[in-house]
Amino acid sequence: MDIKKFFAYGEKVVGYDVRVINEREARAAAGILFAIGLISLTNAVMLQHGIVTRFFISFFTFDFLIRVINPSYSPSMLLGRVFVQNQKPEYVGAIQKRFAWSLGLILALPMFYLLVIHWQPNPIKVFICIICLVLLFLESAFSICLGCMLYGAITRKKVTHCPGDVCEIRTKDKIQTFNAMQKSIVILLVFIMGILAYNYFYKLENKTHIGNFVAEQLMSDKELKAKEDAAYQAELNEFENDDDF
Repeated sequence: MDIKKFFAYGEKVVGYDVRVINEREARAAAGILFAIGLISLTNAVMLQHGIVTRFFISFFTFDFLIRVINPSYSPSMLLGRVFVQNQKPEYVGAIQKRFAWSLGLILALPMFYLLVIHWQPNPIKVFICIICLVLLFLESAFSICLGCMLYGAITRKKVTHCPGDVCEIRTKDKIQTFNAMQKSIVILLVFIMGILAYNYFYKLENKTHIGNFVAEQLMSDKELKAKEDAAYQAELNEFENDDDF
């Protein structure tokens, strides 16, 4: 194997002035990781065990390490290729994707230590996992690479060949714009989804630590005091009704 060629990041494709990767493979890989990650988070939160989560974080960390070195050998990217190999490639700049995946690796390494080597889950660590899932979802569903956007903002370099050509200066086609009615529908939908999410976390009975944590963040000081008083009163009643004394 040619070592120099192995560490050359991305592929050279005729017609592109920078090395590129196939965005279709990257999106497919993100979708695969998102599906496994969602299953692992569901198991950890609802079933209160972390075996699937530990497997996912281990695989996620290893996979992103390989991506940062050479994405051509990333297990998830190769699995994604299986599904999109008959689709026309969509080439994007490799350098900004490498930066984005480096950020993913930075998030993954402490999670690997704290949730795989030393199993110490808490709401903050779960929240970081949720951030990773959100980033994977944005990439797989909408081809939005926040790390790629951040690369351009930090380096101040002209970034080319972004997913969806978002870094190219152009005007929107009519089909990409919103009229007044369409804007109203989107705003109403977001409002309804916000209300539903709020009631889900705040009104329903919570049976997990993460659920209780989220619900408490939405409570006022008065509501928190009332909850503490109710818990204290329940313990007092249980003590008074104990037949052993």
